[in-house]
Amino acid sequence: ELVSSFLARAGLPNTHLHVPTPRRYKRPWLPRATEQRNAGLAWLRQRHQHQSAQPGVLFFADDDNTYSLELFQEMRTTRKVSVWPVGLVGGRRYERPLVKNGKVVGWYTGWREDRPFAIDMAGFAVSLQVILSNPKAVFKRRGSQPGMQESDFLKQITTVEELEPKASNCTKVLVWHTRTEKVNLANEPKYHLDTVNIEV
Repeated sequence: ELVSSFLARAGLPNTHLHVPTPRRYKRPWLPRATEQRNAGLAWLRQRHQHQSAQPGVLFFADDDNTYSLELFQEMRTTRKVSVWPVGLVGGRRYERPLVKNGKVVGWYTGWREDRPFAIDMAGFAVSLQVILSNPKAVFKRRGSQPGMQESDFLKQITTVEELEPKASNCTKVLVWHTRTEKVNLANEPKYHLDTVNIEV
């Protein structure tokens, strides 16, 4: 209900999909948001199966990130798969693709730099045409480790050599993994309850 209400107030065209994560997959060592991302991919493919797709870009936004509006301007020109730095991730101030002569040549990361695409989910966008041209590309539940879903997905649709560096050749941070922490409500039961119902 909170999401539906937020979307209604935003005044933007939208489709609100909701897919629960099966209880058996709610474990700390298992990948998260697999069902939700795949539901979005399936919806896009179903919607565009009988018509030529208008230009568009897919980005997997997350509720625990903070975004500069400039990021959305940057990703608009994505031809296939574009990439950029992400702040406050991997135990570092930022992680980013390393760029030489306009091409990604490696990764500046704090965790498993041996990953084929050592990048956070907030660090890339994909052209809608690429999604439609690769109908079997999905986020895998089986065989994928936490932190590897980005690599497992991107391997199905592109190569490192094809990546398009954005954000001044990956030298500007325009998205931060600020995280949503569990709030401290220890004082809530100690004081009288408000008589007004306020959405938080």
